Amino acid sequence: MSMDFRSLQNRLHQQDMTLGEKLRQISWVYILLISIIAVSGFFMLYSAANGRWEPWASRQVTRFAIGLAAMLLLALINIRLYLRYAYVFYAITLLLLIAVEIKGVIGMGAQRWVDFGFIRLQPSELMKIALVLSLARYFHSLSIEDIGRPIALTIPLLMTLVPVALILKQPDLGTALMLMMGSGIVFFAAGVRLWKFAVVLVGGLATIPIGWGMLHDYQRNRVLTFINPERDPLGAGYHILQSKIALGSGGMFGRGFMQGTQSHLNFLPEKQTDFIFTMLAEEFGMVGGMALLGLYSLIIIFGLVIALRCRHHFGRLLALGLTANFFLYVFINIAMVMGLIPVVGVPLPLISYGGTVMLTLMCGFGLVQCVNVHRDLHLGRRGGGEDP
Repeated sequence: MSMDFRSLQNRLHQQDMTLGEKLRQISWVYILLISIIAVSGFFMLYSAANGRWEPWASRQVTRFAIGLAAMLLLALINIRLYLRYAYVFYAITLLLLIAVEIKGVIGMGAQRWVDFGFIRLQPSELMKIALVLSLARYFHSLSIEDIGRPIALTIPLLMTLVPVALILKQPDLGTALMLMMGSGIVFFAAGVRLWKFAVVLVGGLATIPIGWGMLHDYQRNRVLTFINPERDPLGAGYHILQSKIALGSGGMFGRGFMQGTQSHLNFLPEKQTDFIFTMLAEEFGMVGGMALLGLYSLIIIFGLVIALRCRHHFGRLLALGLTANFFLYVFINIAMVMGLIPVVGVPLPLISYGGTVMLTLMCGFGLVQCVNVHRDLHLGRRGGGEDP
């Protein structure tokens, strides 16, 4: 009886936390790791511009500062508001994706941006957060028995497939794949049985011939180039071949800051965005690349620990889904530049140049911090039963 009373006291205390108490709950080590990676990115963009802060590094610094403020603000907001308005945020982001189809801005051969005059947004990046929020909200309201019923999965499947279809139409295969894999992780964490994933996988494999015919020519070239980069070394295979040359030329300790030949002689394409890890590995070698991977791993571990420590289902799924998105950014980009998977245009988080991506990442970190701050908050009942 005394334990139940103490648990009730803890829950009431968490609901009435002061600003000072919330600030003490924030993981400042987590923020320090994020900042170290971001600063590394500033210097890599400085190097990419041949020793100039313009046009990339200075803008990236400003974006990170804004993102850092947004992260702290999101971390301090009561998590109940995210639970309450998760579907609203999803609906707004979905409308923005539809707006891209109607009147989107074209850049680098794809129609992916919405221009508001004072800011240009890429709604597909925002959908990575909106989808995790809405799926966490949906599965929070279901019991384990409900999740076991296939009909209960119809709504979350539609919530995933509709934005995926819109993003594929832009076209943006990399982001579409990230949405599908990220949502799959949330489905698994929510308790969806493995045999249902197997059914979806078999169905997906069966549609490969149809999907191949729907791909754009450049997307098919990327797949064929992945299989055999030497088939067109001066055309479709040029990017990945130059990336591998730069990775190998870095050796163990690299050529030195701003001394990379492949990048500074302009053999390496998109060195400020997709292939920035290759430039880093050329200048700082395998040691520099492994150090960056170590920092990424620590951020992922922090996110998983926060998810496991959270007492409510919504927070667990939210922290896990956003951490999984961050992992997918890292894995896909590095595997892409190493030639392990086809080139799909996914940036390296906190290092690659990009405004909406930086905003999305920092907001995601803020939500993970929010889960940590409110990890003991009572969010009601999950599918008719108490939060464990």
